[in-house]
Amino acid sequence: MAMGDGSNEKDNSRSTLTIVESECSEQSVSPPINTYPNDRETKKVIIPNGEHVGFNFRKLWAFTGPGFLMSIAYLDPGNIESDLQSGFLLWLLLAASVLGLVVQRLSARLGVVTGFHLAELCYRQYKKVPRILLWLMIEIAIIGSDMQEVIGTAIALYLLSNKAIPLYGGVLITVVDTFTFLLLDKYGLRKLELLFGFLITVMALSFGYEYVIVKPDQGEVLKGMFFPWCEGCDESVLLQAVGIIGAVIMPHNLYLHSALVKSRQIDRKDAQKIREANYYFFIEGAIALFIAFIINVFVVSVFAHGLYEKTNADIYNICVTNNFEFDNIFPNDKEEVKADIYKGGIFLGCQFGAAAMYIWAIGILAAGQSSTMTGCYSGQFAMEGFLNLQWARWKRVLFTRAIAIIPTFLVAFYSKIEDLSGMNDILNTVMSLQLPFAVLPTIAFSMSCFLGLLVIAINMYFGLNFVINKMPQTWYFLLPISLFAIFYILMCSYLVFHAFLSMSDHAFFKKYKVSSKTFCESMSKTDVNVSTLSFFYNDHWAFEKWDQLANSSECKRLLVSEWSDSDDRVSNLNYVPGQSS
Repeated sequence: MAMGDGSNEKDNSRSTLTIVESECSEQSVSPPINTYPNDRETKKVIIPNGEHVGFNFRKLWAFTGPGFLMSIAYLDPGNIESDLQSGFLLWLLLAASVLGLVVQRLSARLGVVTGFHLAELCYRQYKKVPRILLWLMIEIAIIGSDMQEVIGTAIALYLLSNKAIPLYGGVLITVVDTFTFLLLDKYGLRKLELLFGFLITVMALSFGYEYVIVKPDQGEVLKGMFFPWCEGCDESVLLQAVGIIGAVIMPHNLYLHSALVKSRQIDRKDAQKIREANYYFFIEGAIALFIAFIINVFVVSVFAHGLYEKTNADIYNICVTNNFEFDNIFPNDKEEVKADIYKGGIFLGCQFGAAAMYIWAIGILAAGQSSTMTGCYSGQFAMEGFLNLQWARWKRVLFTRAIAIIPTFLVAFYSKIEDLSGMNDILNTVMSLQLPFAVLPTIAFSMSCFLGLLVIAINMYFGLNFVINKMPQTWYFLLPISLFAIFYILMCSYLVFHAFLSMSDHAFFKKYKVSSKTFCESMSKTDVNVSTLSFFYNDHWAFEKWDQLANSSECKRLLVSEWSDSDDRVSNLNYVPGQSS
């Protein structure tokens, strides 16, 4: 087959590309649902173009917002509870934050590259039954997170009102304040993001104040942050260490972040714009998680200095000496203090006065309120994406909050405050168990298998240890746990199998109903940038997959077998038989 003149080659190239485009267009998809708050009334944030080469602060400011909303999950009451119990494990908190940044980057890239968030991609990829089961597991995680936020808000109101507002009253108040926050939607997207920024600032000032008055040894803080060690640690401390990772990386946050990045107007036909968006979203996410990490360091350091390896009698004597009312929450015995949000506030009051306790409560209140709103958005994104169903936001809030409030209210009404605070440990376990149902779809769509399996292994270890060591070992309890474990393993196995299957080249060609020969031939003939072509197809795979297929030795071998040896195109392929690309 002889190569014709330049014009004929160009025309032939165009016709081949047209064939591929027409074949791929048969696999059409519906447009993404607008799920960002008030999307139906508010235009997306416009990114300034400009001619500035390199880093641009104006562009960074335009992209700033989604990362800070995402970072609030790293500052929710469940995380604060975990910080209180962390002791000197600052290095593990740092490692968990870095791991969280990597996972969140994968989530953000999904939304940027495809224009679909994670739940919408699940709707496109999974069959109906596993998709609904996956949605139910994510809903469990969202409701569990919402319960933590209700607990944190109720305890904060209890402390701020000097016990005038009972715990069950604080639980009921959270219904009203959530709907109040929803009214802020009408004021626009950027104002809503500024509100969340304000709440993060309140947390930073509140917990930073506690850090300043406690005055922990700065050298020890830095040592604990960068030198992995744990003197005299046993299995319980290891379990707590794994729990930190389970509390930091929350499953619903991956769905949230992939949806939040859709609020920026990005030209997905331009590969450079996609890379630019990923670049700035990564910088913004890194800054947001760095701030969240510093706030967590404040909390860990304060209570590592004041409560770590202290007995109840030690804190009891401090409260008695300073004549601070503490409801006998610290018995006069030699057991180590089991810290929680409420005990942390009482300790600060005993040690530094009522002002320290009230400032602590303000920080917890800000954490609970901000997390409430992000949890609401996560729930709406999940429902609209998985089920292709749009609810009014107030209905979505009522659904989630009603389920979260019932068990929390019963515990608050009939039990002690220690039981309410202790629920956070159980809920952190729930978060860990649900994590695979967010991480596995993420790695399937972004191809980071090692990272996903690492996170899943860590959190499954945490969940199994919690069940074995802290739950009753009776048959009527273990039977439903065993049945759930079987379902859990089967569901995770399905997601893993689907992830590896969807990454194969066979699935790639089958999905688009295009032969490997047609694809490879079009890639060799046309000057179209492979990355740009991937955006035309609007596929969930990153454009590296297209490069891998187009330049693979399999493609070149196929074309050599189709063309004659005299064809100039063979030499242009730089193909040597038996040599891999």
